[in-house]
Amino acid sequence: MTAVTGAEDAAHPVTGLDEVVHQRVRLGILTVTHEARRVEFGYLKSNLELTAGNLSKHLSVLEEAGLVEVEKGYEGRRGRTWISLTAAGRAALAAEIGRLKQLIARVETSEA
Repeated sequence: MTAVTGAEDAAHPVTGLDEVVHQRVRLGILTVTHEARRVEFGYLKSNLELTAGNLSKHLSVLEEAGLVEVEKGYEGRRGRTWISLTAAGRAALAAEIGRLKQLIARVETSEA
C-alpha cells in the first residue's frame, strides 16, 4: 500500500459522515421522506419494515436534531402522523450523500 500525498492529505470523507443521518434506519427515513416530500408514519413503517416503536424512536432522534418535522392530525376519525424534512434535514441528507459519493469515487479509482 502506498502513502497518499498532496491534495489527498485532507481528512478522509468517512470522517465527515453524520452519525445521526448515517444510521441505516434514519438514512432510510430521510431518503423516503425526501422522495415523498411528506410521508405518513404507516408508509414509513411498512416500507422500511420497522415496528411502530422502533420508527418512533428514530423519528424522535431526527426531530430533536431538527431534521424532520412531525405533524399529528386526523384523516376522518383516524389519527395520523405525517413526517416532512426541514431545510436542515434536506441539507444534512445532501451533505451525507455527497460524502458517500466521495467514498464511492475513492473506492472506484483505487480499483483501477
